[in-house]
Amino acid sequence: MPKVISFISRKGGTGKTTNAINLATTLHQLGKKVVLVETDTNYTLNTLRKMEQFKSKEEQEGFNIVGSQDHEVAEELTLMKQKRGTDVVVVDSAGKTTDEGIKKLCLVSDVVIVPTSLTQNDLLVTYQTVTDLAPAREINTKLKILILPNRIHSGTNLYTVRENLKNLDAIILPVIVPQKNLFVNFSTMSAEKEYHPVAQEILKHIA
Repeated sequence: MPKVISFISRKGGTGKTTNAINLATTLHQLGKKVVLVETDTNYTLNTLRKMEQFKSKEEQEGFNIVGSQDHEVAEELTLMKQKRGTDVVVVDSAGKTTDEGIKKLCLVSDVVIVPTSLTQNDLLVTYQTVTDLAPAREINTKLKILILPNRIHSGTNLYTVRENLKNLDAIILPVIVPQKNLFVNFSTMSAEKEYHPVAQEILKHIA
């Protein structure tokens, strides 16, 4: 049965898509059988994959990218979890997901990751997002909520990160995703080696 890792936040621009794709490509490189699900109805990651395949002019076998929608994804994930052949399903949820959509997604997820920078706006959104996850966590008692420090200045230490996030009722990952172009200009086919420490920390929570 595959493990479901869902990236959730109450707003766009916090790093859900960037980290979902970096995690998926890294896990694929590590030999995991991965499916990436995006609930943005524009399905931009499928388009990116086609562009990369066209530019490379080579047949590269990557992981599957599946499009879904906020009101359908929970039911689709339930069906995926009943099938064999996949190790991890990574979900990139839309920024405008509904309260009902968030709850249903959490009920079928093993891990929820909330990426956040240390800006005041992102921190406020992160606090609200974690609060909104509480009802689902009362039902899905095994659900783990992880905070992923994202777009952090390379000179910022983990103590500063923890101090900013310490009041959150969630697990703060002991790694940071630096504010670097190599993480923003992501690929659906080539893993970024500097993302490996982040992926390894996330993997510890689905073992």
